[in-house]
Amino acid sequence: MLDLSLIGVRFALYGVLAALFGLTAFSLYGLRRSERNAALALWRWLVGSAILGLLLSLGWLVLMASSMAGTPAWPIDREAIDGLLTAAAVGAAWKVRVVALVIAAGAAMLAAMFAAGRSLGLWLVMLASAVAISTLAWTGHGAMDEGARGWVHLAADILHLIAGGAWIGALLGLILLVSRPAARIDAVHLVLTHRALHGFGVVGTILVGTIVATGLVDGWMLVGLGNVSALATTLYGRLLLAKLALFVAMLGLASLNRYRLTPAFERSIASADHRGVLGALRASIAVESVCGVTILGLVAWLGTLAPPASGI
Repeated sequence: MLDLSLIGVRFALYGVLAALFGLTAFSLYGLRRSERNAALALWRWLVGSAILGLLLSLGWLVLMASSMAGTPAWPIDREAIDGLLTAAAVGAAWKVRVVALVIAAGAAMLAAMFAAGRSLGLWLVMLASAVAISTLAWTGHGAMDEGARGWVHLAADILHLIAGGAWIGALLGLILLVSRPAARIDAVHLVLTHRALHGFGVVGTILVGTIVATGLVDGWMLVGLGNVSALATTLYGRLLLAKLALFVAMLGLASLNRYRLTPAFERSIASADHRGVLGALRASIAVESVCGVTILGLVAWLGTLAPPASGI
């Protein structure tokens, strides 16, 4: 039976944690210290994302416990929740995520209030959010194997989550930069936007390589070569193929941004005629973001389905 509430919470949790980690990382490699809050209203985004991540984690706990126990989500089944929390892997991962998000929220709040130590606070938020997003590996198929195979699968899933989160969060940062109202766009903002676009182009290459490599490992573990030809005959397979198609579309848009639109944007800044190229960048990044968000929804759905036998 399709549990839309659980899929919805998983989807929202993936998105919020990706935004928290990816936006923090993007602000560190893409912007200078003095630009981060002025360009992105960074601290409000980070504090809000961390708190929302905590609330969604609580919602996931309640829905997952009720799903496993076969009881309604309300009234809350405390025995089912206690049973889930005492489960060796899933319960420990949930507790680690909550602690990591509390640390991220606290560090972001302190950095917002005190200018001194903001860089240190940002690094702490990034590390804590990286831990938080990594714990999602224990809520999916990555934790279903045992022994050496299980550790390989978990490591691949963790790297896949981190790389994917870095990409989604960077897209959020780029949207915030390119969508600034025309009245607030000046030469300084245009230059830092171009620098951020160029910086993400370099980092994006590493992220794509990581996503492809870990995706191949994950596919080998969950599907196996013997089941590839039959993917289109199952719901899991069709969702996986849709995810791959959207990923290819994101690659195409990212290449367009890096090799065509970003250089054109640099030239347009020099000629003081940036509106046309900036509009094209907005459209391209928006479509790329929609593809990325849709992929998160598919991942949330796929995590509730049984994958094909690997055949290994």
